[in-house]
Amino acid sequence: MGLLDGNSVLVTGGGLGIGRALCEVAAREGARVTIADFNADAGEETLATLKDAGAEAQFIKADLSIEDDVRAVITAVADRHGSLDCAFNNAALSHGRGPLHEIVREDFERTLEYCLTNTFLCMKYELEKMLPERSGSIVNISSNAAERGDPNNAPYAAAKAAVNVLTLSAAAEYAARGIRINAVSPGVTDTPGLRAYTDNHPEVEQWLTTAAPMKRLGEPREIAETAVFLASERASFITGQIVSVDGGLSVRAG
Repeated sequence: MGLLDGNSVLVTGGGLGIGRALCEVAAREGARVTIADFNADAGEETLATLKDAGAEAQFIKADLSIEDDVRAVITAVADRHGSLDCAFNNAALSHGRGPLHEIVREDFERTLEYCLTNTFLCMKYELEKMLPERSGSIVNISSNAAERGDPNNAPYAAAKAAVNVLTLSAAAEYAARGIRINAVSPGVTDTPGLRAYTDNHPEVEQWLTTAAPMKRLGEPREIAETAVFLASERASFITGQIVSVDGGLSVRAG
C-alpha cells in the first residue's frame, strides 16, 4: 500500500527537477497526480512518464503567479477527483542574481511574484478546497538559502524566507481544522537549472559538491521522498515544520 494511495495530489512546477521528482514519487505511492507548470513541453514529458508507469495523471498549463490560473487549476483538480487531498507548492523562479546594489526593482519584484506570491495564491485556493473536508496536507518547497542567506541571490533568499514564515503562520491557523502545512528546505540539488549554470562554471560545481558534510549534491528524488512522507498520514502529527534536506549543510560548522 502506497503512502498516498487514492489521494488527489497537485504538484506545481511539476515539469522539471524537484517538481518532476515530486510527481514521480507521489505517483509511485498511489496518488492521482495533477501537474501544473507554464512550461508545456516539460509538463507533457512528466505526464508521459507518469502514464508510462501506469499512474493516473493530468497536466494543466498555468502561470501560477496569475490568480485566475491558480483558481482554475485547483478547481479542475477538485472537479475531476472530488477533492484535493495534498498539494506540493514547488513552482519558483529566480531573477536578478548579483550584488544587491545592482539588482533592479523589476527583478526583485518578479522573484517575489514567482516564489512567494504564487505560493500564497496556491495556498489560498488549496485551503478553500480542503476546509470543507477538514483534512488535507500542504508541503511548500523552500530553500536553505532562506535560512543561511545566499550572497548574490538576495531576492530569492528573501522570497523563500517569507515562504517559511507563510508556512509557519498558516500551519498555526489551520492545525485545529484538520489541515497540516509543512515545508521542505532543499540544499544544493542536482537539477537541470543548476546544471545549466555549472556546465559553464565547473569551479562552482566543485565548491558546491564539497560544501555540505556529505560531500555531494542532493538528488531531486531525495527532496521528493521527504515531501511525500510529510504529506502522508505517516506524518499525521507533524505540522508547522521546515525540514532541511541538505546533506548537513545547515549544521556545518564555519
